[in-house]
Amino acid sequence: MFGLIGHSTSFQDAKRKAKDLGYEHIASGDMDVWCSAPPQLVEHVEVESLTGKTIQGAYIDSCFVPEMLGRFKTARRKVLNAMELAQKKDISITALGGFTSIIFENFNLLKHQNIRSTTLDWQRFTTGNTHTAWVICRQLELNAPRIGIDISKASVLVVGATGDIGSAVCRWLNFRTGVGELLLVARQQEPLQALQADLNNGQILSLQEALPKADVVVWVASMPKTLEIDPLSLKNPCLMIDGGYPKNLDIKFSGPGVHVLKGGIVEFYKDIGWSMMEIAEMEIPQRQMFACFAEAMLLEFEGCHTNFSWGRNNITLEKMDFIGEASIKNGFSTLNLTKNVRAAIA
Repeated sequence: MFGLIGHSTSFQDAKRKAKDLGYEHIASGDMDVWCSAPPQLVEHVEVESLTGKTIQGAYIDSCFVPEMLGRFKTARRKVLNAMELAQKKDISITALGGFTSIIFENFNLLKHQNIRSTTLDWQRFTTGNTHTAWVICRQLELNAPRIGIDISKASVLVVGATGDIGSAVCRWLNFRTGVGELLLVARQQEPLQALQADLNNGQILSLQEALPKADVVVWVASMPKTLEIDPLSLKNPCLMIDGGYPKNLDIKFSGPGVHVLKGGIVEFYKDIGWSMMEIAEMEIPQRQMFACFAEAMLLEFEGCHTNFSWGRNNITLEKMDFIGEASIKNGFSTLNLTKNVRAAIA
């Protein structure tokens, strides 16, 4: 069985969802009530692969909401308690989605393996970052040419280049896709220089310097709240792939020739009888999902019960090959620009 650990996009959305599910005592509570609320296994699902194989899964709501990010101990407890519940339900491989993955990595929850009487088995969990990185690269390869960008000559900016997903995207684009030029942006210079040396390629620039030079921008870092960019300073055409969380580039960037694509989203070949993706505000919630969630499903389809994506900068090109092939074989496709894009720019 595969598992997915997620959360609502806001406190108000969480309260509405809890009411719909019949958890009135939680739905009517204030933030303090939600901070103490335990994780809930809210849905079971059956999924059939394009190959015909059928697997069982479960969705666990961590009862975390983004408004809790400033409460370190609460955020940590929410994620670890949800992981404990997944293990107690004997779920073979569980993906951390949304902020649960970010909290796990940034708060170094590997130091907290013992939760009450449970010792967490790390082999049962994955961040899903390998599939997310592969999907973002695939989205770039498929969609840049559709708006007239020649990938082999394109300048591709990766914002958050030294993170787990960002560094994997850089390696793939450098060694597999073969883009014209890589522009590297991240907060810390030392890891950037190490990445540049590893790639034997790439310009290290500030965000303000890099944006006007980029034909494609891959965002895998949170956007600075104070960032102000004149859309007219961007290239036309320009492809923006929003690989961060939450996805809000379409609000920040709008202008002639700027095409914003939600990065790291996949679509299954058929409807899945679940309601969990309505929480994530997917356009087609019966088929679309975060690539990190799909990674747990793919590992279950392939019988690969291991922490496939784990820790920082451990994503290899070979792992991306494996998960990408499994993704296509089992019936997933990437979220792409609408079919009328080419007509709109002609």
